[in-house]
Amino acid sequence: MQTLKAVLLARRSSPALRFLPSSRNLSVETTAAREDDLQNQVLVEGKASARAAILNRPSVLNALTTTMALRLKKLYESWEDNSDIGFVVMKGSGRAFCAGGDVVNLYRLLNEGRVEDCKDFFRNLYMFIYILGTYLKPHVAILDGITMGGGAGVSVPGTFRIATDRTIFATPETLIGFHPDAGASFYLSHLTGHLGEYLALTGEKLNGVDMLAVGLATHFSMSARLGWIDERLAKLVTDDPSVIDSSLAQYGDVVYPDKKSIVHRLEMIDNCFGRETVEEIIDALINLELNQESEAARSNQEWCISALKKLKEASPLSLKVSLRSIREGRYQTLDECLIREYRMSLHGILKHVSNDFCEGVHAKLVENNLAPKWDPPSLDRASEDMVDYYFSPLDEFEPELKLPTQLREAFI
Repeated sequence: MQTLKAVLLARRSSPALRFLPSSRNLSVETTAAREDDLQNQVLVEGKASARAAILNRPSVLNALTTTMALRLKKLYESWEDNSDIGFVVMKGSGRAFCAGGDVVNLYRLLNEGRVEDCKDFFRNLYMFIYILGTYLKPHVAILDGITMGGGAGVSVPGTFRIATDRTIFATPETLIGFHPDAGASFYLSHLTGHLGEYLALTGEKLNGVDMLAVGLATHFSMSARLGWIDERLAKLVTDDPSVIDSSLAQYGDVVYPDKKSIVHRLEMIDNCFGRETVEEIIDALINLELNQESEAARSNQEWCISALKKLKEASPLSLKVSLRSIREGRYQTLDECLIREYRMSLHGILKHVSNDFCEGVHAKLVENNLAPKWDPPSLDRASEDMVDYYFSPLDEFEPELKLPTQLREAFI
């Protein structure tokens, strides 16, 4: 935008161009085009008694921006107040539902000193997630493709989530020096046993069948059959969740976890990831790996090796912060989790304790999968004081996240 302004100023000051009438028109047209582009980040489809929000940044896997969060908030609030609309659908363009927040853009904003813009992103995204988690109308999220981080945040709190054979779920934030946010400390902590700790710390991927099996999805459909579901939803005139549920079940597919599914490892996960500290979790995994002697136990050994590798690659400080976040989330409401995550996110980007977020994004995403240089570099150097800082209140000049809890009470 600065480059465009410079060009326009040059044209105004140039004798050869001074009297061209197109200069002002170009500015107006460019502004309008930019506004159209921002609007197009979330498209809208109308149905008989429903509206669909389509996340539309396919070139970056529909990564979320502040503009998208604001537009979603505005749309959802207007749809909730419209008595002609019975339910709302959300889906993504291209090969992803949503890969999460646009952390590369956040990284660039931080490098430009635009910290307030980063704060706006977290504030508006978390606000929308709270609206979704307290929404008065049924919500259907079609998770056809990559669904990670904030992508889960803008879908899991809703009423229904349809996973497909193309769905890939993960909360991989520890691998970029961050923590699972956007409500993750709420919904992960409420999964069975200590599965939430496992997913939060390792960033392990789940397919659509496993999402259904552990409760992150409510329905499953083969991607090729989604057209039928779309047609069915387009004809529904209802605001009754049970009617929508029956329709989704009727047009969905019955599936069962395979032998490699995570559901067959829940006992091991509880045994290892139910330990008090990250260090104890790692020790339990090492002991489990060493004690797998039978031929049948080889797959368990491979699972332990994989989990240890992921933990080794993650930011040591992020591991400790994320473990505590999940443990606290287990006893908190959605709004309490979001308010705490907002504090953690701001502490994380302000670099007062560590630069791991920018380092992780730079190494993994900007430079394409380099090994980050974490600071602190090891678990023993990640002190309790460092972890405590992430959970401490914001300073007196920094407002906390304000959610409309008096108007909208969370019921999930």
